[in-house]
Amino acid sequence: MAEPVVAQKSPYGVEVEAGKTYWWCACGQSKRQPFCDGSHKTTGFTPVEYKAEASRTVWFCGCKHTNKAPLCDGTHNSLA
Repeated sequence: MAEPVVAQKSPYGVEVEAGKTYWWCACGQSKRQPFCDGSHKTTGFTPVEYKAEASRTVWFCGCKHTNKAPLCDGTHNSLA
């Protein structure tokens, strides 16, 4: 599988609402970062579902290389 496009080398802070579902872009090609806009359809990637358990700020991965998808784990700090 090809590598995802790095959308940005920092996380996206998003205010999520309890009970709402969000679809995180895994391919990095979406124009609606950090969320999916269907751009993955020409790739081998699929979006990752995130269900908010509480209303709060969530840090979604922007580099698309996290090991804790869809949330940031700091991997962007080690990218070239």
